[in-house]
Amino acid sequence: MSRIIIFISGNGSNLQAVLDAMGNGNLNGAELVLVVSNRGAAYGLQRAKQAGVPTLYFPLKPYTEAGKGRQSYDADLAKVIEPYKPDLIILAGWMHVFSNRFLDHFPDKVINLHPAMPGQFAGVESIKRTFEAYQNGEATHGGCMVHYVVPEVDAGPVIAQTIVPIGEGDTLESFENRLHAAEHRLIVKALKKLIEKDALPPPQESPLPV
Repeated sequence: MSRIIIFISGNGSNLQAVLDAMGNGNLNGAELVLVVSNRGAAYGLQRAKQAGVPTLYFPLKPYTEAGKGRQSYDADLAKVIEPYKPDLIILAGWMHVFSNRFLDHFPDKVINLHPAMPGQFAGVESIKRTFEAYQNGEATHGGCMVHYVVPEVDAGPVIAQTIVPIGEGDTLESFENRLHAAEHRLIVKALKKLIEKDALPPPQESPLPV
């Protein structure tokens, strides 16, 4: 059984997709042992509690107010997480870029779901930027990926990816809704691939097929 921790910062719809997959037997090899948020008002915390999953609220603000900064935050959060002995840490809408002070504690165990294709639109507002690129004739489609986390934002080796087309009748809202639905499917497929191997594979340069 693979011990999973999911990090969120908001609504937690991708967390819900994982919870649903566990509930319907599609992820029998996974055990969700903790959900972490850096925002106390994140609805994803309520989703976790309703599912009987332990939660942790770990805000950055006390660190910045004390002049400690992100490096100290990362190191302390890693120490809090280590006793849970995670086999896999999933960043699903987690709005904080981890440094090596966190990542070095969990080599090849931290993955991220990002709403853009590899090498495109790293960072925030990726969906909006993709749609604007389509409107400007600079892109024909969007997509999402699951990748290993490295200190460089959204740049780690890709585990799985999928294309989300953009049509002439699309609005930003319709494209965003379709992309989020693709994310929900992709995170479950990627997680299933990883846990069925019984251990995390080393980072790969080419994506696994989905």
